Amino acid sequence: MTYGFDRNERLTSLFRELAAAFIRNEANTPPLITVTGARITSDLGHAKIFVTVYPEKDEEHALHFLKRKGSEFRGYVKQKGNLKIIPFFDFEIDYGEKNRLHLDSLDIKPTPAAE
Repeated sequence: MTYGFDRNERLTSLFRELAAAFIRNEANTPPLITVTGARITSDLGHAKIFVTVYPEKDEEHALHFLKRKGSEFRGYVKQKGNLKIIPFFDFEIDYGEKNRLHLDSLDIKPTPAAE
């Protein structure tokens, strides 16, 4: 049984929830910033928080804001997370989610599999 995977999943979920709460409290109303995921290095030293921004034209401004608030977010995690090791955080636009949404908007019907 691998225990590291469970710990990684729990930490990923915790960081997503804390990031969403932090952004809700710190960010101005426009634009809408949504936390879509998190990824943690195996040594727990660094973590990336993935976000989407609506409207898309405000992505650069929102990402700059989040990167500027990175050390404050680390302090927030330290306060709320009850963890021994607090990673350094970085924020990135979730391009995978953007691509998925684009494909959904195309409304392509799957072709039936040939038998």
